[in-house]
Amino acid sequence: MYERGLGWLVEKQGADGGWNDGQSGPGVDGICLMAFLASGEDPNFGRWATPIRKAVRKIILTQNETTGYFPSSMYHHGFALLALSEAYGAVDEEMLWRGTEKRGPSLATVLERAIGCATTSQKKNRWKAWRYSPDATDADTSVSGAVLMGLLGARNAGMEVPDTSIEGAIEYFGRSTGPDGSVAYSGGLGGMGASMNRSSIATLVVAVAKQKDEKKFAATVKHITTRLEHREGSYPEYFRYYMAQALFQSDYEAWKKWNAQTVRYLKTTQADDGSFSNSSYSTGMSLLALALNYRFLPIYER
Repeated sequence: MYERGLGWLVEKQGADGGWNDGQSGPGVDGICLMAFLASGEDPNFGRWATPIRKAVRKIILTQNETTGYFPSSMYHHGFALLALSEAYGAVDEEMLWRGTEKRGPSLATVLERAIGCATTSQKKNRWKAWRYSPDATDADTSVSGAVLMGLLGARNAGMEVPDTSIEGAIEYFGRSTGPDGSVAYSGGLGGMGASMNRSSIATLVVAVAKQKDEKKFAATVKHITTRLEHREGSYPEYFRYYMAQALFQSDYEAWKKWNAQTVRYLKTTQADDGSFSNSSYSTGMSLLALALNYRFLPIYER
């Protein structure tokens, strides 16, 4: 399943290194890049070295050199930051620009700029979190999860990320979580409604931030582990992406059960050409939901 999915992504990758069918941007490019990095092939000499290098170059050249922003939303910024953090230290930067007319900045420079953009945006935000625009003063738990995971990935890669930034975002998730493990979409207060997406995101960020003693963590873990049969009607790939990681980081036995049923389900939904929903975004996200079986990406370590 995984090999066929990557083969389809190679066919759909543009000459510029990006994926431009429907949903597009550095965040989608980052999702597809991570799918290749998670395969276990050598990123510099393996079968997927060329598409990996093309994708890394595309994301780097998309960044605004002045602000560090990956347009055109903080969703894209978060996923692009996470993907380049996973590439950092694994992709040979001498080989990265070989044969190209222009050499871009180093990955360390790009990551420093992206971290600076995220932390500057957070300082402007009254909730100490993020929404679609880097200048937004309101926040939601979905966008905030994407950006925070990018920062956590960068910190894990050895980049300097202010503790105050991580702590402020974790506090926002804590305030947004109710006693039953439900998580509010925005407003930073309480929990409302049984959104598996939001509870999965909250579980994941607290686990990866190594703050499992956070008092609301047990509630969100219970919320998702008692609903392993849940299927999401809208944005199902987004749900599976976060649910896989949240369960893996919080309850390994629950993840094994959920993973087995997810593998069976995805076998029935993958097209003959290897794609999921004939979409680069859907294919990349579906593969990443399976990639916990490989555990090659640093962000997937427990």
